[in-house]
Amino acid sequence: MSETLQRRLEILAYATFIAVILILPAFADIFWLNRFAKYLVYGMLGIAIAMSWGYSGILNLGQGLFFGAGAYMLAMSLKLASPTSLAQGSDTPVPDFMLWNAEPGAPTDLCCITGGSWLWMPFQWVGFGAFMGIALPVLLAFTIGTVIFRQRISGVFVAIITLATVLLVRLLVIDLQPITNGFNGLTDLAWLTIGGFEFDPYLLATYYLIAGILIAVLIGARLLVATRAGLVLQAIRDDSNRARYLGFDVPKYQTFFFAVSAGIAGLAGMLYVIVAEFASPTFMDLTFSITMVVWAAVGGRNSLLGACIGAILINTIEASISETEMFVEAWKAIIGLIFVLVVLFLPRGLAGFAQDASAWVVGRLNRGEGSPASAVGQTRNQAAE
Repeated sequence: MSETLQRRLEILAYATFIAVILILPAFADIFWLNRFAKYLVYGMLGIAIAMSWGYSGILNLGQGLFFGAGAYMLAMSLKLASPTSLAQGSDTPVPDFMLWNAEPGAPTDLCCITGGSWLWMPFQWVGFGAFMGIALPVLLAFTIGTVIFRQRISGVFVAIITLATVLLVRLLVIDLQPITNGFNGLTDLAWLTIGGFEFDPYLLATYYLIAGILIAVLIGARLLVATRAGLVLQAIRDDSNRARYLGFDVPKYQTFFFAVSAGIAGLAGMLYVIVAEFASPTFMDLTFSITMVVWAAVGGRNSLLGACIGAILINTIEASISETEMFVEAWKAIIGLIFVLVVLFLPRGLAGFAQDASAWVVGRLNRGEGSPASAVGQTRNQAAE
């Protein structure tokens, strides 16, 4: 398949996907729109995994760390903006759980109601929470990436380190009960308000907010991996030693794209808080991080769009069969079976299957144009002229 035709088919695939998610509200009620908004957030996580795993060759089993960090940062601001935080008998908002965990007689103020509660003070401004929702995951990824890639750690060891990191942070979040509300997470959040407009999770505008950001992230990520830096990164993925001998600073490229992937995951975490109205330590569960990898594997880890569609598709199937009475007890086994079948028969995922199918169709059409019958037809047309 020629490069031009391949590019046109890719643009067609992106345009079709964007058109589908934009016209979806015409066919779904508000309950399902809220669900699909969550699935679009998962699609964004698929993009983040494809960038770190498919394009960078970095198998990150701790992506939940960045997702959870983004979610908690915005949730802290929305918690302070909720009516319950404003009704604790103080001039400034205080989360209700801090009052429950405070010593008798402690001042009802963020400065000192519990140890470390002052960390919440900047989050009284939602803009700060939104900024930190991306900045903190990027900073964490930059720090982890610098340590890992400068030491030339690769392969399964990266997966182990990221896995251990997310579990460590999850334990910290749970142990810091007076500051984070531990296992219970942050609930009873206010709606995100921008310019006086409240984004009710079940509002059409909220769906389009999520869809618009997903489209921007998808296109932005695709343009980024097509740049010179993206091409160098793929060369590093294929043979890091050769790239190093050619003079490229391999750790710098790997750290940069690792941080970009973390920033996308942090943004997805914030959007999830807007539509789900809670932040929980379960975001940093090992199971959740591995599930993200499964989404990307099913959709196609070497394709940003494929990984995004894989995440949305798997979650849609999961929701559908888990609510079907016949499959209530077996839906997890069915999802597992789908994953096994895809890995066995479609090692490049659904995106790889689509690419092979389109190449086969184009090849058949080209052979048709070059067939004897076609040649006779062309000769007759030339004679008639």
